[in-house]
Amino acid sequence: MANNNLTVIDGETLADMRLPPAQYCVKSLLHQGVTILGGAPKIGKSWLVLDLCVRVAKGESVFGLEVRRGTTLYLCLEDTLRRIQHRLVSLTDEAPPNMFFSTEARTLTDGLCDQIRDFVRAHPDTVLVAVDTFQVIRSMSPDVSYATDYQDVRELKKLADELGISILLVHHLRKQGAADPLNKLSGTTGIAGAVDAVLVLEKNDRCQSGAALICTGRDIEYRELELRFDSAECSWELVSDSAEDPAMLLPPELGDLVEFMKTEGHFSGSNTEFADRYNAHAGRDLTAKKLKRLMNKWRYELEAQGLVFESRRSNGQRFVEVSLSALGSDASDSSDATAGALITCVPCDPVAAHVAAGAHKRLKVAPVDTSQSN
Repeated sequence: MANNNLTVIDGETLADMRLPPAQYCVKSLLHQGVTILGGAPKIGKSWLVLDLCVRVAKGESVFGLEVRRGTTLYLCLEDTLRRIQHRLVSLTDEAPPNMFFSTEARTLTDGLCDQIRDFVRAHPDTVLVAVDTFQVIRSMSPDVSYATDYQDVRELKKLADELGISILLVHHLRKQGAADPLNKLSGTTGIAGAVDAVLVLEKNDRCQSGAALICTGRDIEYRELELRFDSAECSWELVSDSAEDPAMLLPPELGDLVEFMKTEGHFSGSNTEFADRYNAHAGRDLTAKKLKRLMNKWRYELEAQGLVFESRRSNGQRFVEVSLSALGSDASDSSDATAGALITCVPCDPVAAHVAAGAHKRLKVAPVDTSQSN
């Protein structure tokens, strides 16, 4: 008789277990498991993946991030060897011998996982398998649903964990777009739900050769990398990283807000008055509700810039108190004893006089380097 009991582990035992850490391919960006890279056609996804495979095979850093050197396999399923050769010699004058290519592979329902297992068995130091594109290897089921999308990725996820490797899937984006990077991938949300991380490469409106790489996942921190394509080197180069420059995460309206508060210092008054003064400074036409909604949505990113605010209601009116830390402003005297302390704000009315002076979190923010911006 089959044993139908669950295999369980108690919390105390789990807490005391010495489990090996998850391996990474590119530290803090591409870890063991399945990552999907989405991007519009012809944006440069294949150049990015090729450069990634070359660098990992050589043990060279990617965007300044440490890599785990090892064999890489690039399944270029929409290209010819001639096109791949052209890209490879354009990208590097020293192609690594531990980087392998294939222009043909089976589908998930036809034995792809066994093919990858055989390759890793022959090359046990394999760390990365890139599939360009995911659509070519998917099951040919006519049923397009969350369940089928999830199962396709789940099968690759199990394989990656079994072999201890990173699998990178190149995929397309929805034509209609979406605000959330997870919803930009073509297909159902089952794809984003099953992968370990999502990378989305999309055009940067500020620069024709620029793009933003939006990164989010279970084992990586959310970050945005501003990239620029170097046509001479045929590779993407890093311009800035939101992990080092939190201001990159702010929408333009809130970037203007930080600049406004650098001149304002502090504000205490009604939401409408605050919006009017902001609009006059920034040359915008945001309603008080719209500005406040943006501030609430991006509260923690604003705090990383030294900007904190409190909202309240009094006599049927909405009030806001906004402060900017000295290090968030253009203060140049780093020896000032008050550097890093929040400017004291007077409450809007006597009712709020009891608010503790130390309620605001003190944050230190490195100056933003705009010398390389496009």
